[in-house]
Amino acid sequence: MTLNKTNDNMKIVVALGGNALMESGSAETTSENQHKVVMNTCNYLAELVERGYKMAIVHGNGPQVGRIVLASEYAKTVTPAMPFDVCGAMSQGYIGYHIQQCLRFTLLKRGIKTPVATILTQVLVSKDDQAFDNPTKPIGPFYSKEEAKLVADKTGYTIIEDSGRGYRRVVPSPKPIDIIELESVKELLKTAIVVTAGGGGIPVIQGEDGELTGISAVIDKDHAASLLAFELEADTLLILTEVEKVALNYNMPNQINLDKMAVAEAEKHIEQGHFAPGSMLPKIQAAINFVKGNPGKRAVITSLFKAVDALEGKTGTIISC
Repeated sequence: MTLNKTNDNMKIVVALGGNALMESGSAETTSENQHKVVMNTCNYLAELVERGYKMAIVHGNGPQVGRIVLASEYAKTVTPAMPFDVCGAMSQGYIGYHIQQCLRFTLLKRGIKTPVATILTQVLVSKDDQAFDNPTKPIGPFYSKEEAKLVADKTGYTIIEDSGRGYRRVVPSPKPIDIIELESVKELLKTAIVVTAGGGGIPVIQGEDGELTGISAVIDKDHAASLLAFELEADTLLILTEVEKVALNYNMPNQINLDKMAVAEAEKHIEQGHFAPGSMLPKIQAAINFVKGNPGKRAVITSLFKAVDALEGKTGTIISC
């Protein structure tokens, strides 16, 4: 059996959080543990394929790239530390490997022989992006307040409190301008499920002669997924996170879960400070950017476990014009 019958109105871009690829709170962030989590994740993604959706997958890499950088820097007395963009490429490679291996297996169990391919993807950013003066993207492990101070004093990292979950290192997160391997993604998507722009893409800047050079940053994967969905003319941008619906007054007694938002409403809620930076805020911004550029199409934010129901309009939060 090959990919179920699809049409352009069933083309989706799935934005999968980096924390969804690792067990929350796990003390052992091993490759084996991540593989188990990814296998479970791919069972839900396989159901989307079985329902006939043509799919490109963009995954996060905040926890993973942070640990790769840590390992590289701690080992620098033995072997030269790798620059940040190379560490990003490494995270793309091994996370993509896990996704394509696990998704292929879960599809075969359902009798579906659709290929799954990972493209190491460069994403163009501007060297003048203001994000380089204001690091905001959390990466790596969580620390207690005391641990964070020790790490910051020792390394010079910028470490901030992350949405009530602990303290994490933050790095610049410039906006994506162009997906360098876009045409390859388009061709592969005709016959395969494509894992692309992992971690938001490897951030590169372009010189006057056209040469691309990596730069130290992590592009937000939701913004990269939004750009990809626009370029692919996808019907839906599906942003998968830890909650079933977007909420106002999140985690407070007066929390209000939202079934849908028009762009104007979403922008008003942003002005009122309802969405946490580094958490829900970039997801809402990415959704707004996609639907503004694609009138009549939609962005859906929900949990991995509710992905199918959300695409069918049974749950999740729908953002539209």
